[in-house]
Amino acid sequence: MADTLTIQKVIDRITSGDIRIPAFQRDFVWDADQVAFLLDSIYKGFPIGTVILWKTDKKLTTEKNLGYFELPEPRKDYPVNYVLDGQQRLTSLFSVFQTTLTPNSEEWTDIYFDLNADISIQESAFIGLDEEEVDLSRHFPVKTFFDSVGYRKATATLDDQKLTKIDEVSRKFLSYIIPDIVFETDDMNEVAIVFERINRAGTELNVFELLSAWSWSDSFDLVEKFDELQDEISEHGYEELSSDRDLQLRITAGIIKGSTAPSTILSMTGDEIRGNFEVVKNGIIGAIDYLKRELLIKHYKQVAFPGLLVPLSAFFATTKRDGANYSSKQNQIIKKWFWRSLFSRRFSAGVNEKQATDINFFKKLRADENYDFKFPTEEIKIDFMKASFSAGNANSRTLIAMLNQKSPKSFLSGANIDIDKVLKKGSKHEYHHIFPKKHLERLEKTRRDINCLANICFLTRADNNTIKDKSPSQYSIKMNDSTKDEYLDRALVPRNFDKVSYEEFLAERNKMLVDFAENLMK
Repeated sequence: MADTLTIQKVIDRITSGDIRIPAFQRDFVWDADQVAFLLDSIYKGFPIGTVILWKTDKKLTTEKNLGYFELPEPRKDYPVNYVLDGQQRLTSLFSVFQTTLTPNSEEWTDIYFDLNADISIQESAFIGLDEEEVDLSRHFPVKTFFDSVGYRKATATLDDQKLTKIDEVSRKFLSYIIPDIVFETDDMNEVAIVFERINRAGTELNVFELLSAWSWSDSFDLVEKFDELQDEISEHGYEELSSDRDLQLRITAGIIKGSTAPSTILSMTGDEIRGNFEVVKNGIIGAIDYLKRELLIKHYKQVAFPGLLVPLSAFFATTKRDGANYSSKQNQIIKKWFWRSLFSRRFSAGVNEKQATDINFFKKLRADENYDFKFPTEEIKIDFMKASFSAGNANSRTLIAMLNQKSPKSFLSGANIDIDKVLKKGSKHEYHHIFPKKHLERLEKTRRDINCLANICFLTRADNNTIKDKSPSQYSIKMNDSTKDEYLDRALVPRNFDKVSYEEFLAERNKMLVDFAENLMK
Protein backbone atom coordinates (compact mmCIF):
# COMPACT_ATOMS: atom_id res chain seq x y z
CA MET A 1 0.00 0.00 0.00
CA ALA A 2 1.46 3.38 -1.01
CA ASP A 3 0.98 6.50 1.07
CA THR A 4 2.64 9.84 1.61
CA LEU A 5 4.05 11.53 4.66
CA THR A 6 4.73 15.15 5.47
CA ILE A 7 7.66 15.94 7.75
CA GLN A 8 5.19 17.07 10.40
CA LYS A 9 3.45 13.68 10.23
CA VAL A 10 6.79 11.94 10.65
CA ILE A 11 7.50 13.98 13.77
CA ASP A 12 4.03 13.33 15.21
CA ARG A 13 4.06 9.60 14.48
CA ILE A 14 7.52 9.05 15.93
CA THR A 15 6.67 11.10 19.01
CA SER A 16 3.49 9.07 19.54
CA GLY A 17 5.46 5.80 19.33
CA ASP A 18 3.79 4.69 16.10
CA ILE A 19 6.97 4.66 13.95
CA ARG A 20 9.75 2.65 15.63
CA ILE A 21 13.20 1.18 14.99
CA PRO A 22 13.50 -2.61 15.22
CA ALA A 23 16.56 -4.14 16.89
CA PHE A 24 17.61 -5.74 13.62
CA GLN A 25 18.22 -2.35 12.00
CA ARG A 26 21.69 -0.85 11.92
CA ASP A 27 22.61 2.16 14.05
CA PHE A 28 22.19 5.77 12.99
CA VAL A 29 25.47 6.63 11.25
CA TRP A 30 24.92 9.87 9.33
CA ASP A 31 27.11 12.82 10.25
CA ALA A 32 26.11 16.50 10.19
CA ASP A 33 27.25 16.99 6.59
CA GLN A 34 25.02 14.15 5.38
CA VAL A 35 22.04 15.49 7.32
CA ALA A 36 22.63 18.97 5.90
CA PHE A 37 22.83 17.51 2.39
CA LEU A 38 19.46 15.77 2.92
CA LEU A 39 17.87 19.08 3.95
CA ASP A 40 19.38 20.79 0.93
CA SER A 41 17.82 18.15 -1.34
CA ILE A 42 14.41 18.80 0.21
CA TYR A 43 14.88 22.55 -0.11
CA LYS A 44 15.65 22.18 -3.81
CA GLY A 45 12.73 19.81 -4.37
CA PHE A 46 14.81 16.74 -5.16
CA PRO A 47 13.42 13.28 -4.32
CA ILE A 48 15.01 11.73 -1.25
CA GLY A 49 13.76 8.17 -1.76
CA THR A 50 10.89 6.08 -0.52
CA VAL A 51 10.55 5.05 3.11
CA ILE A 52 9.52 1.42 3.72
CA LEU A 53 7.56 0.67 6.89
CA TRP A 54 6.67 -2.76 8.25
CA LYS A 55 3.25 -2.75 9.89
CA THR A 56 2.84 -5.63 12.31
CA ASP A 57 0.98 -6.85 15.39
CA LYS A 58 4.10 -8.78 16.40
CA LYS A 59 5.79 -7.04 19.33
CA LEU A 60 9.56 -7.34 19.03
CA THR A 61 11.40 -8.21 22.22
CA THR A 62 13.97 -5.47 21.71
CA GLU A 63 13.93 -2.18 19.83
CA LYS A 64 16.50 0.51 19.14
CA ASN A 65 16.52 4.17 19.96
CA LEU A 66 15.98 6.54 17.07
CA GLY A 67 19.41 8.08 16.72
CA TYR A 68 20.11 10.06 19.89
CA PHE A 69 16.53 9.83 21.16
CA GLU A 70 14.86 7.21 23.30
CA LEU A 71 11.50 6.46 21.72
CA PRO A 72 8.37 6.66 23.89
CA GLU A 73 6.07 3.69 24.28
CA PRO A 74 3.20 3.63 21.74
CA ARG A 75 0.18 5.64 22.81
CA LYS A 76 -2.01 2.90 21.40
CA ASP A 77 -1.86 -0.86 21.16
CA TYR A 78 -0.14 -2.60 18.30
CA PRO A 79 0.02 -2.64 15.27
CA VAL A 80 2.96 -0.28 14.95
CA ASN A 81 5.21 0.55 12.01
CA TYR A 82 8.84 -0.55 12.09
CA VAL A 83 11.27 1.15 9.71
CA LEU A 84 12.72 -1.28 7.17
CA ASP A 85 14.29 1.29 4.87
CA GLY A 86 14.82 5.02 5.36
CA GLN A 87 16.00 4.98 8.95
CA GLN A 88 18.85 7.42 8.32
CA ARG A 89 16.50 9.87 6.58
CA LEU A 90 13.68 9.65 9.14
CA THR A 91 16.09 9.84 12.07
CA SER A 92 17.75 12.89 10.52
CA LEU A 93 14.47 14.72 9.93
CA PHE A 94 13.13 13.91 13.38
CA SER A 95 16.40 14.89 15.08
CA VAL A 96 16.54 18.21 13.22
CA PHE A 97 12.94 19.35 13.68
CA GLN A 98 11.48 17.76 16.82
CA THR A 99 11.26 19.93 19.94
CA THR A 100 9.72 17.52 22.46
CA LEU A 101 12.39 14.96 23.35
CA THR A 102 15.85 15.54 24.81
CA PRO A 103 18.79 13.81 23.07
CA ASN A 104 20.69 11.26 25.18
CA SER A 105 24.04 12.32 23.69
CA GLU A 106 25.96 15.54 23.08
CA GLU A 107 27.13 14.29 19.67
CA TRP A 108 24.19 15.76 17.78
CA THR A 109 25.02 18.89 15.75
CA ASP A 110 22.27 21.40 14.92
CA ILE A 111 21.72 22.33 11.28
CA TYR A 112 21.46 25.92 10.03
CA PHE A 113 20.45 27.60 6.78
CA ASP A 114 23.11 29.99 5.51
CA LEU A 115 21.25 33.18 4.62
CA ASN A 116 24.31 34.48 2.80
CA ALA A 117 24.90 31.38 0.70
CA ASP A 118 24.90 31.59 -3.07
CA ILE A 119 22.17 29.16 -4.05
CA SER A 120 23.39 26.63 -6.63
CA ILE A 121 22.45 23.11 -7.69
CA GLN A 122 25.69 21.61 -6.39
CA GLU A 123 26.53 23.55 -3.22
CA SER A 124 24.50 23.05 -0.03
CA ALA A 125 22.93 26.06 1.66
CA PHE A 126 22.60 24.05 4.89
CA ILE A 127 25.42 23.43 7.34
CA GLY A 128 25.95 21.67 10.66
CA LEU A 129 27.54 23.99 13.22
CA ASP A 130 28.68 23.76 16.83
CA GLU A 131 27.23 26.45 19.07
CA GLU A 132 30.39 28.57 19.10
CA GLU A 133 30.44 28.65 15.28
CA VAL A 134 26.97 30.15 14.86
CA ASP A 135 26.47 33.71 13.62
CA LEU A 136 22.74 34.36 14.04
CA SER A 137 22.84 37.24 11.58
CA ARG A 138 23.76 34.68 8.94
CA HIS A 139 22.89 31.20 10.24
CA PHE A 140 19.18 30.49 10.75
CA PRO A 141 18.26 27.54 13.06
CA VAL A 142 16.10 25.25 10.93
CA LYS A 143 14.92 23.39 14.05
CA THR A 144 12.38 26.21 14.46
CA PHE A 145 10.57 25.50 11.18
CA PHE A 146 7.92 23.37 12.92
CA ASP A 147 7.93 25.37 16.16
CA SER A 148 5.88 28.54 15.69
CA VAL A 149 7.08 30.19 18.92
CA GLY A 150 10.73 29.41 18.22
CA TYR A 151 10.35 30.55 14.62
CA ARG A 152 8.93 33.93 15.65
CA LYS A 153 11.83 34.48 18.05
CA ALA A 154 14.43 33.44 15.48
CA THR A 155 13.01 35.74 12.78
CA ALA A 156 12.44 38.74 15.04
CA THR A 157 15.80 40.34 14.24
CA LEU A 158 15.87 39.63 10.50
CA ASP A 159 15.46 42.38 7.94
CA ASP A 160 12.65 42.13 5.37
CA GLN A 161 14.84 40.59 2.68
CA LYS A 162 16.16 37.80 4.92
CA LEU A 163 12.70 37.27 6.45
CA THR A 164 11.18 36.78 2.99
CA LYS A 165 13.94 34.37 2.09
CA ILE A 166 13.63 32.20 5.21
CA ASP A 167 9.81 32.17 4.90
CA GLU A 168 10.21 30.71 1.41
CA VAL A 169 12.66 28.11 2.70
CA SER A 170 10.47 27.02 5.62
CA ARG A 171 7.38 26.67 3.39
CA LYS A 172 9.20 24.10 1.29
CA PHE A 173 9.73 21.92 4.35
CA LEU A 174 6.20 22.40 5.64
CA SER A 175 4.76 21.14 2.34
CA TYR A 176 7.36 18.48 1.39
CA ILE A 177 5.92 15.00 0.80
CA ILE A 178 7.91 11.85 1.62
CA PRO A 179 6.64 8.80 -0.29
CA ASP A 180 6.32 5.69 1.84
CA ILE A 181 5.33 2.08 1.34
CA VAL A 182 3.68 0.14 4.17
CA PHE A 183 4.53 -3.56 4.16
CA GLU A 184 2.03 -5.45 6.33
CA THR A 185 2.82 -9.01 7.45
CA ASP A 186 3.70 -11.20 10.43
CA ASP A 187 5.42 -13.80 8.20
CA MET A 188 9.15 -13.83 8.86
CA ASN A 189 9.92 -15.31 5.43
CA GLU A 190 8.27 -12.35 3.71
CA VAL A 191 10.17 -9.97 5.98
CA ALA A 192 13.43 -11.79 5.15
CA ILE A 193 12.78 -11.36 1.41
CA VAL A 194 12.23 -7.64 1.87
CA PHE A 195 15.43 -7.43 3.95
CA GLU A 196 17.37 -9.17 1.22
CA ARG A 197 16.03 -6.86 -1.49
CA ILE A 198 16.93 -3.82 0.60
CA ASN A 199 20.30 -5.35 1.40
CA ARG A 200 21.17 -5.47 -2.28
CA ALA A 201 21.09 -1.69 -2.20
CA GLY A 202 23.83 -1.74 0.42
CA THR A 203 21.83 -1.35 3.64
CA GLU A 204 23.39 -2.98 6.69
CA LEU A 205 20.80 -5.00 8.60
CA ASN A 206 20.96 -6.70 11.96
CA VAL A 207 19.03 -9.98 11.97
CA PHE A 208 20.39 -11.55 15.17
CA GLU A 209 17.33 -10.64 17.21
CA LEU A 210 15.07 -11.79 14.38
CA LEU A 211 16.86 -15.11 14.09
CA SER A 212 17.04 -15.77 17.81
CA ALA A 213 13.38 -14.87 18.27
CA TRP A 214 11.97 -16.80 15.33
CA SER A 215 14.45 -19.55 14.48
CA TRP A 216 16.21 -20.41 17.73
CA SER A 217 13.28 -20.65 20.08
CA ASP A 218 14.26 -24.23 20.88
CA SER A 219 18.03 -23.61 20.75
CA PHE A 220 18.77 -21.23 23.56
CA ASP A 221 22.27 -22.63 23.95
CA LEU A 222 23.20 -21.00 20.65
CA VAL A 223 22.69 -17.60 22.20
CA GLU A 224 24.94 -18.74 25.04
CA LYS A 225 27.58 -19.85 22.52
CA PHE A 226 27.59 -16.42 20.93
CA ASP A 227 27.84 -14.87 24.39
CA GLU A 228 30.95 -16.98 25.04
CA LEU A 229 32.38 -15.88 21.69
CA GLN A 230 32.07 -12.23 22.75
CA ASP A 231 34.51 -12.82 25.61
CA GLU A 232 37.12 -14.35 23.32
CA ILE A 233 36.78 -11.56 20.75
CA SER A 234 37.26 -8.99 23.53
CA GLU A 235 40.40 -10.77 24.72
CA HIS A 236 41.86 -10.21 21.25
CA GLY A 237 41.27 -6.46 21.43
CA TYR A 238 38.16 -6.14 19.24
CA GLU A 239 35.66 -5.35 22.00
CA GLU A 240 33.32 -3.42 19.69
CA LEU A 241 32.98 -6.40 17.36
CA SER A 242 31.74 -8.46 20.30
CA SER A 243 28.53 -6.41 20.31
CA ASP A 244 28.03 -6.65 16.54
CA ARG A 245 26.16 -9.93 16.45
CA ASP A 246 24.78 -9.16 13.02
CA LEU A 247 28.29 -9.24 11.55
CA GLN A 248 29.09 -12.40 13.48
CA LEU A 249 26.03 -14.05 11.97
CA ARG A 250 27.12 -12.97 8.50
CA ILE A 251 30.52 -14.51 9.13
CA THR A 252 28.85 -17.69 10.40
CA ALA A 253 26.62 -17.97 7.34
CA GLY A 254 29.51 -17.10 5.03
CA ILE A 255 31.69 -19.89 6.42
CA ILE A 256 28.93 -22.50 6.60
CA LYS A 257 26.83 -21.58 3.57
CA GLY A 258 29.09 -19.39 1.44
CA SER A 259 26.46 -16.63 1.45
CA THR A 260 25.51 -13.77 3.77
CA ALA A 261 22.05 -12.99 2.42
CA PRO A 262 19.48 -12.56 5.23
CA SER A 263 17.43 -15.43 3.80
CA THR A 264 20.53 -17.66 4.06
CA ILE A 265 21.15 -16.56 7.64
CA LEU A 266 17.55 -17.29 8.56
CA SER A 267 17.80 -20.73 6.94
CA MET A 268 20.65 -21.87 9.19
CA THR A 269 19.65 -24.51 11.71
CA GLY A 270 20.85 -24.78 15.27
CA ASP A 271 22.56 -28.08 14.48
CA GLU A 272 24.50 -26.52 11.57
CA ILE A 273 25.79 -23.71 13.72
CA ARG A 274 26.63 -25.95 16.67
CA GLY A 275 28.49 -28.40 14.43
CA ASN A 276 30.64 -25.64 12.88
CA PHE A 277 30.97 -23.25 15.77
CA GLU A 278 34.66 -23.95 16.51
CA VAL A 279 35.49 -23.44 12.83
CA VAL A 280 33.61 -20.14 12.84
CA LYS A 281 35.31 -19.02 16.05
CA ASN A 282 38.76 -19.84 14.69
CA GLY A 283 37.92 -17.94 11.51
CA ILE A 284 36.94 -14.79 13.39
CA ILE A 285 39.92 -14.90 15.76
CA GLY A 286 42.28 -15.66 12.86
CA ALA A 287 40.97 -12.68 10.87
CA ILE A 288 41.32 -10.36 13.87
CA ASP A 289 44.88 -11.50 14.57
CA TYR A 290 45.79 -11.03 10.90
CA LEU A 291 44.41 -7.49 10.79
CA LYS A 292 46.33 -6.58 13.94
CA ARG A 293 49.62 -8.23 12.99
CA GLU A 294 49.91 -7.65 9.23
CA LEU A 295 47.85 -4.50 8.66
CA LEU A 296 48.19 -2.74 12.03
CA ILE A 297 44.40 -2.55 12.39
CA LYS A 298 44.44 -2.73 16.18
CA HIS A 299 40.78 -2.02 16.90
CA TYR A 300 37.39 -2.67 15.37
CA LYS A 301 36.74 1.09 15.18
CA GLN A 302 39.57 1.30 12.66
CA VAL A 303 37.98 -1.19 10.23
CA ALA A 304 36.61 1.05 7.49
CA PHE A 305 34.22 -1.56 6.11
CA PRO A 306 33.43 -4.27 8.69
CA GLY A 307 31.93 -6.41 5.91
CA LEU A 308 35.41 -7.36 4.74
CA LEU A 309 35.78 -9.43 7.92
CA VAL A 310 33.40 -11.98 6.38
CA PRO A 311 35.57 -13.27 3.50
CA LEU A 312 38.72 -12.79 5.59
CA SER A 313 37.26 -15.00 8.33
CA ALA A 314 36.38 -17.60 5.69
CA PHE A 315 40.08 -17.84 4.79
CA PHE A 316 41.07 -18.46 8.42
CA ALA A 317 38.16 -20.79 9.24
CA THR A 318 39.69 -24.12 10.33
CA THR A 319 39.36 -26.99 12.75
CA LYS A 320 42.99 -26.53 13.82
CA ARG A 321 43.33 -25.13 17.31
CA ASP A 322 46.41 -23.08 16.42
CA GLY A 323 44.61 -21.50 13.46
CA ALA A 324 45.19 -21.49 9.70
CA ASN A 325 48.74 -20.87 8.44
CA TYR A 326 49.43 -18.76 5.36
CA SER A 327 52.36 -18.46 3.00
CA SER A 328 54.22 -15.29 1.99
CA LYS A 329 52.42 -15.35 -1.36
CA GLN A 330 49.00 -15.73 0.25
CA ASN A 331 49.89 -12.88 2.62
CA GLN A 332 50.65 -10.51 -0.26
CA ILE A 333 47.42 -11.47 -2.02
CA ILE A 334 45.34 -10.80 1.10
CA LYS A 335 47.00 -7.41 1.61
CA LYS A 336 46.38 -6.37 -1.98
CA TRP A 337 42.74 -7.45 -1.68
CA PHE A 338 42.38 -5.55 1.60
CA TRP A 339 43.67 -2.22 0.30
CA ARG A 340 41.82 -2.46 -2.99
CA SER A 341 38.63 -3.23 -1.08
CA LEU A 342 39.13 -0.10 1.03
CA PHE A 343 40.05 2.38 -1.69
CA SER A 344 37.41 1.11 -4.13
CA ARG A 345 34.81 1.10 -1.31
CA ARG A 346 33.98 -2.45 -2.35
CA PHE A 347 31.83 -3.18 0.67
CA SER A 348 29.85 0.06 0.70
CA ALA A 349 27.03 -1.36 -1.46
CA GLY A 350 25.92 -4.69 -2.93
CA VAL A 351 27.59 -6.30 0.05
CA ASN A 352 25.99 -9.77 -0.07
CA GLU A 353 27.03 -10.65 -3.60
CA LYS A 354 30.57 -9.32 -3.15
CA GLN A 355 31.01 -11.20 0.11
CA ALA A 356 29.85 -14.43 -1.53
CA THR A 357 32.28 -13.90 -4.43
CA ASP A 358 35.23 -13.20 -2.15
CA ILE A 359 34.40 -16.08 0.20
CA ASN A 360 34.68 -18.42 -2.78
CA PHE A 361 37.99 -16.84 -3.85
CA PHE A 362 39.47 -17.05 -0.36
CA LYS A 363 38.53 -20.67 0.15
CA LYS A 364 40.27 -21.52 -3.13
CA LEU A 365 43.30 -19.40 -2.18
CA ARG A 366 43.59 -21.22 1.13
CA ALA A 367 43.70 -24.54 -0.72
CA ASP A 368 46.14 -23.30 -3.40
CA GLU A 369 48.45 -20.31 -3.04
CA ASN A 370 48.77 -20.21 -6.84
CA TYR A 371 45.03 -19.82 -7.38
CA ASP A 372 44.25 -17.08 -9.92
CA PHE A 373 42.71 -14.69 -7.39
CA LYS A 374 40.37 -12.05 -8.87
CA PHE A 375 41.20 -8.75 -7.20
CA PRO A 376 38.86 -5.79 -6.75
CA THR A 377 39.40 -2.80 -9.00
CA GLU A 378 42.35 -0.44 -8.37
CA GLU A 379 40.06 2.57 -8.67
CA ILE A 380 40.33 5.04 -5.79
CA LYS A 381 36.81 6.18 -4.96
CA ILE A 382 37.85 8.43 -2.08
CA ASP A 383 38.35 12.10 -2.89
CA PHE A 384 40.82 13.30 -0.28
CA MET A 385 40.25 16.94 -1.25
CA LYS A 386 36.45 16.86 -0.99
CA ALA A 387 35.52 14.16 1.54
CA SER A 388 35.07 15.55 5.06
CA PHE A 389 36.84 14.03 8.03
CA SER A 390 34.79 12.37 10.75
CA ALA A 391 36.47 9.65 12.80
CA GLY A 392 33.48 7.34 12.40
CA ASN A 393 33.06 7.30 8.62
CA ALA A 394 34.64 4.84 6.20
CA ASN A 395 36.68 7.34 4.18
CA SER A 396 38.24 8.76 7.34
CA ARG A 397 39.00 5.33 8.75
CA THR A 398 40.70 4.45 5.47
CA LEU A 399 42.85 7.58 5.78
CA ILE A 400 43.73 6.63 9.38
CA ALA A 401 44.68 3.11 8.30
CA MET A 402 46.89 4.57 5.55
CA LEU A 403 48.71 6.99 7.84
CA ASN A 404 49.20 4.24 10.40
CA GLN A 405 51.24 2.21 7.88
CA LYS A 406 53.94 4.92 8.01
CA SER A 407 54.46 4.70 11.81
CA PRO A 408 53.84 8.45 12.10
CA LYS A 409 55.35 10.78 14.66
CA SER A 410 53.90 14.10 15.73
CA PHE A 411 55.81 16.17 13.20
CA LEU A 412 56.16 19.30 15.33
CA SER A 413 57.91 17.70 18.31
CA GLY A 414 58.74 14.25 16.95
CA ALA A 415 56.88 12.66 19.86
CA ASN A 416 55.64 9.14 19.34
CA ILE A 417 51.98 8.84 18.48
CA ASP A 418 50.27 6.31 20.72
CA ILE A 419 48.31 4.85 17.80
CA ASP A 420 46.88 2.08 19.94
CA LYS A 421 45.40 4.58 22.41
CA VAL A 422 44.25 7.01 19.72
CA LEU A 423 42.44 4.41 17.66
CA LYS A 424 40.87 2.71 20.65
CA LYS A 425 39.45 6.00 21.86
CA GLY A 426 38.23 6.91 18.38
CA SER A 427 37.65 10.53 19.35
CA LYS A 428 37.58 13.28 16.76
CA HIS A 429 39.86 15.27 19.07
CA GLU A 430 42.77 12.90 18.45
CA TYR A 431 43.15 13.99 14.82
CA HIS A 432 44.12 17.52 13.85
CA HIS A 433 44.27 19.98 10.98
CA ILE A 434 47.64 20.61 9.34
CA PHE A 435 46.43 24.08 8.33
CA PRO A 436 44.61 25.06 11.57
CA LYS A 437 40.89 25.66 11.45
CA LYS A 438 40.96 29.19 12.87
CA HIS A 439 43.73 30.17 10.49
CA LEU A 440 41.71 28.98 7.49
CA GLU A 441 38.55 30.67 8.76
CA ARG A 442 40.44 33.96 8.73
CA LEU A 443 41.19 33.22 5.08
CA GLU A 444 37.42 32.67 4.58
CA LYS A 445 37.76 29.05 3.58
CA THR A 446 34.60 26.95 3.63
CA ARG A 447 33.97 24.40 6.34
CA ARG A 448 34.16 21.60 3.77
CA ASP A 449 37.55 22.80 2.52
CA ILE A 450 38.86 23.12 6.07
CA ASN A 451 37.77 19.65 7.19
CA CYS A 452 38.75 17.72 4.07
CA LEU A 453 40.77 14.53 4.50
CA ALA A 454 43.83 16.05 2.85
CA ASN A 455 44.15 18.50 5.77
CA ILE A 456 44.15 15.85 8.54
CA CYS A 457 47.07 14.19 10.30
CA PHE A 458 48.03 12.65 13.64
CA LEU A 459 49.33 15.17 16.20
CA THR A 460 49.80 14.86 19.92
CA ARG A 461 47.46 16.99 21.99
CA ALA A 462 50.48 18.99 23.21
CA ASP A 463 51.63 19.78 19.66
CA ASN A 464 48.15 20.81 18.62
CA ASN A 465 47.92 23.16 21.60
CA THR A 466 51.25 24.68 20.59
CA ILE A 467 50.08 25.21 17.02
CA LYS A 468 46.66 26.59 17.97
CA ASP A 469 45.60 28.96 15.16
CA LYS A 470 49.04 29.65 13.74
CA SER A 471 49.76 29.35 10.04
CA PRO A 472 52.20 26.60 8.95
CA SER A 473 54.81 29.24 8.16
CA GLN A 474 54.58 30.41 11.79
CA TYR A 475 54.59 27.09 13.63
CA SER A 476 57.03 25.25 11.34
CA ILE A 477 59.94 27.28 12.78
CA LYS A 478 59.57 25.17 15.94
CA MET A 479 60.36 22.00 13.99
CA ASN A 480 63.81 20.43 14.30
CA ASP A 481 65.64 20.87 10.99
CA SER A 482 67.46 17.54 11.35
CA THR A 483 64.25 15.51 11.61
CA LYS A 484 61.71 17.76 9.89
CA ASP A 485 61.77 15.97 6.52
CA GLU A 486 61.56 12.51 8.09
CA TYR A 487 58.56 13.38 10.24
CA LEU A 488 56.74 15.11 7.39
CA ASP A 489 57.37 12.10 5.13
CA ARG A 490 55.98 9.76 7.81
CA ALA A 491 52.83 11.93 7.96
CA LEU A 492 52.58 12.09 4.15
CA VAL A 493 52.81 15.87 4.33
CA PRO A 494 54.62 17.86 1.60
CA ARG A 495 58.00 19.14 2.79
CA ASN A 496 57.17 22.62 1.50
CA PHE A 497 53.79 22.76 3.26
CA ASP A 498 54.82 25.92 5.13
CA LYS A 499 55.78 27.81 1.99
CA VAL A 500 52.73 27.35 -0.24
CA SER A 501 49.10 28.44 -0.33
CA TYR A 502 46.39 26.23 1.12
CA GLU A 503 45.18 25.29 -2.37
CA GLU A 504 48.70 24.31 -3.43
CA PHE A 505 49.16 22.34 -0.23
CA LEU A 506 45.92 20.40 -0.77
CA ALA A 507 46.90 19.52 -4.33
CA GLU A 508 50.35 18.32 -3.28
CA ARG A 509 49.17 16.33 -0.28
CA ASN A 510 46.36 14.79 -2.31
CA LYS A 511 48.97 13.55 -4.78
CA MET A 512 51.04 12.07 -1.95
CA LEU A 513 48.01 10.27 -0.53
CA VAL A 514 46.95 8.95 -3.93
CA ASP A 515 50.49 7.78 -4.75
CA PHE A 516 50.75 5.97 -1.42
CA ALA A 517 47.28 4.40 -1.90
CA GLU A 518 48.30 3.15 -5.33
CA ASN A 519 51.48 1.68 -3.85
CA LEU A 520 49.50 -0.17 -1.17
CA MET A 521 47.25 -1.69 -3.84
CA LYS A 522 50.12 -3.14 -5.93
